Amino acid sequence: MIEHGLPALYVLLLWWASTGAVLYVIGLPRDTFRGSLTWATAALVLAVFVIALTRDHESVWAAYAAFTAALAVWGWHEMTFLTGVITGPRTTPLAKGATGLARLMPAVEVLIYHELAIFVTVLVIAALTWTAPNQVALWTFAVLWLMRLSAKFNVFLGVPNLAESFLPDHLKYIGSYFRKRSMNLLFPVAVTASTVAAVYLIWSAAAAPTAFAATGYTLVATLMVLAVVEHWFMVLPLPAEALWTWGLSSRRSSNGTPPSNNIHNDCQPNPAHAEAGLA
Repeated sequence: MIEHGLPALYVLLLWWASTGAVLYVIGLPRDTFRGSLTWATAALVLAVFVIALTRDHESVWAAYAAFTAALAVWGWHEMTFLTGVITGPRTTPLAKGATGLARLMPAVEVLIYHELAIFVTVLVIAALTWTAPNQVALWTFAVLWLMRLSAKFNVFLGVPNLAESFLPDHLKYIGSYFRKRSMNLLFPVAVTASTVAAVYLIWSAAAAPTAFAATGYTLVATLMVLAVVEHWFMVLPLPAEALWTWGLSSRRSSNGTPPSNNIHNDCQPNPAHAEAGLA
């Protein structure tokens, strides 16, 4: 039981705490970003070293270390994106009424540098751990990458809950590329596929022959389950923001009132094509 319960609890707490910490930091005044990014970059360097150090070790501590290191690498990408350092060449809202390629291509331009940076990181971690017995870091980062891609496609195609309140003020223009609608065709496919993957990982953890394998599979399986839950947050009437009220508290204005959860009017999706899909 300890081989499964403790790793699952560790992931749950780390997911909650790290998400809230990032939200808190990027809600601080922009003149604090340089220091925050310096610390995040130092953590990135250490995390890459840990991934290289643990790749040949098949122990419980090595599984935890590799998982945590991969999460730290992901945190660096989140920090560089949410601070606006690595996003894309386009930093303006979507033109109202844009559909089809006229909507897709600007959306790609908004995120392309961020996505390319993540893809390069996947290749680096794969190269570091290639044929090595400890693949936990690669599995962890791959789950984060693929599930975040799925979430981005879903908010682009349209979901009921867009969670614009998570965007810092300097990135509010990104909200104009979201679409609010009851459902899109990708969502049930994505949720079904990711649920099947989660069940497979849980089964693998239960059937693991060693403590290292059981711990590694449980860590990744729990992360996948949380990613599925985050997908459901996009369509169910659940106040996801309530989980990280403390993280969002740094965005309070000087008079102590919380910022609006809505993006500015000129950044809102155009209701005239809210049901148009990619057409």
